[in-house]
Amino acid sequence: SGSSDPYCVVKVDNEVVARTATVWKSLNPFWGEEITLLLPRGFHSLTIYVLDEDTIGQDDVIGKVSLSHQQISTEPQGEGVAWRGGGRWDLSWHHGVPTLSPLAGVDSWLSLAPVNPDQEVQGEIHLELQVSVQGHPRVLRCHLIEARDLAPRDASGTSDPFGRVSCCGHTLETAVIKKTRFPHWDEVLEFELPEGELGEAVLSVEVWDWDIVGKNDFLGQVEFFLDTLCPGPTRGWFQLLPFPSTTEDHGGQLGALRLAVRLLEDTVLPPHHYQPLIQLLTEPILCPAQSPRGTALAVLEEVTSGESRQDVATKLVKIFLGQGLAVPLLDYLTTRELARTTDPNTLFRSNSLASKSMEQFMKVVGLPYLHEVLKPVVNRIFEEKKYVELDPSKMELSRGRRISFKGSLSEAQVRESSLELLKGYLEDIVNAIVSSVDKCPLPMRVAFKQLRRRVEERFPSAQHEEVRYFSISGFLFLRFFAPAVLTPKLFRLREQHAEPCTGRTLLLLAK
Repeated sequence: SGSSDPYCVVKVDNEVVARTATVWKSLNPFWGEEITLLLPRGFHSLTIYVLDEDTIGQDDVIGKVSLSHQQISTEPQGEGVAWRGGGRWDLSWHHGVPTLSPLAGVDSWLSLAPVNPDQEVQGEIHLELQVSVQGHPRVLRCHLIEARDLAPRDASGTSDPFGRVSCCGHTLETAVIKKTRFPHWDEVLEFELPEGELGEAVLSVEVWDWDIVGKNDFLGQVEFFLDTLCPGPTRGWFQLLPFPSTTEDHGGQLGALRLAVRLLEDTVLPPHHYQPLIQLLTEPILCPAQSPRGTALAVLEEVTSGESRQDVATKLVKIFLGQGLAVPLLDYLTTRELARTTDPNTLFRSNSLASKSMEQFMKVVGLPYLHEVLKPVVNRIFEEKKYVELDPSKMELSRGRRISFKGSLSEAQVRESSLELLKGYLEDIVNAIVSSVDKCPLPMRVAFKQLRRRVEERFPSAQHEEVRYFSISGFLFLRFFAPAVLTPKLFRLREQHAEPCTGRTLLLLAK
């Protein structure tokens, strides 16, 4: 059809840890998915594969982006490192305790590289290596004990692995262990070393899958400089690595992936260390009459840049929810913003700390409520897959066959049919919201009641009577219900993104 059905698979050290939804019939997919992973401190690489989903046969691999631990930790990429808060440290909330964390990351377009089977290795090998100190000639003793979690190379989902050891121009091999990804060799291979200094001499240990027909498949390798093996024995599990890449840069011919990766290394101290910070943040909430104008919250609001405001709001809401003070926090922030606002038509329109905090508060407190209200209608829209379009320049009149068996419809007929469908869906959504008052979480209702009172105090004149309602609907509809209708996957209302036809219906409904 000239398009693809792309999705992404995320691997850490060649172990699959996450998969995105499929975006159907698109060469320019948008996922917008955020995946949080708990990584081992010693992880080596993060790789994202882009694949094309096929209903028949295996899915096609389009390409991949690989980032080493070092790249994510230290190197700015493309549009710059995604520092939060403009610095190298991030305040987060971890198991009820705030943590101070060094932050690094990548945020840029990265070209997809082709996927070479020889580069797709996984697993570890258990070795014991020793170079004799005495004797002539000196002997390198290489004990291949076992390997684990090797890549499957055969149709059976296993491999037939054997080890190949090379040093100083000589090569030895172990026996082949059939049909396993966890071979146990327990073989010792010995090499006589040339006289003189070992210098840059390298020991290479490779693992291969034996095939009776055709060439053997590479399963990974690990290398050692011989001078690092002296004097004592070296024993342990070593990660198998691919051959050094010789792939040329394809200059974006396979496409590119917009990727934002942030690495957070948490250092958690005992709770008492954070009490002064908690007291400083909550002081203007608990003691409003005694608080000076330059409170920690006020200073934080002033110095927070636009790009980090979402993260600061998220952390503040979590901290104050933990203290049972989330609603007073919102009251404090919205009151400050009201004091700065002279034109009620611009109230809460910017992505201020007050707006972002209210938005995050609704997501944390109101997500189950959102699901209960919207899920039945959203599911029906996905299942019915009706063709809806109001823009004449985007109408596909031949799609009218889905509406009528009498052949293609006119522009006016498509518009009329689309309007009826949209009004029907919209009526169901509005009725579901209006009839759900008693189900709306109490903290949200209290927060909105406070907001309405503050707006009335700030704009008391009769000409501004409707502002008290606009201030609430601006949050409840524009920042809560409408985004969930537009992209249900991001609010966990659906497991998959919408197909283009359904996505267009959702967009028109959200508007």
